[in-house]
Amino acid sequence: QLQLVESGGGLVQPGGSLRLSCVVSGFTLDDYAVGWFRQAPGKEREGVSCISSSGDTYYADSVKGRFTISRDNAKNTVYLQMNSLKPEDTAVYYCAGRLGAVGVPYRAWQYDDWGQGTQVTVSS
Repeated sequence: QLQLVESGGGLVQPGGSLRLSCVVSGFTLDDYAVGWFRQAPGKEREGVSCISSSGDTYYADSVKGRFTISRDNAKNTVYLQMNSLKPEDTAVYYCAGRLGAVGVPYRAWQYDDWGQGTQVTVSS
């Protein structure tokens, strides 16, 4: 089973930046698609950004131009660089892995393994 551990969350002012990291263990990252999801209180979990095993990416409309996903297979790590953060970005952010995905899966049900989440709070 793939194990994923997120880090990098915290409190940041509007307009600020954070970089989230998702470290994967148990398997090598090469054949996995990895997605970042978020869930705010009272809301459904939504796909934020995802990257396929070949490097194709997906971004939700709400984060396009502000967030960047990248992967370093040698470090078994996927990153989410978040710039120009807004209060509406406040949520628990999760990373998830899917083996052998076709295309870029961006729906939560498409993923098998999940991390425990990291809190991101954007507030002045």
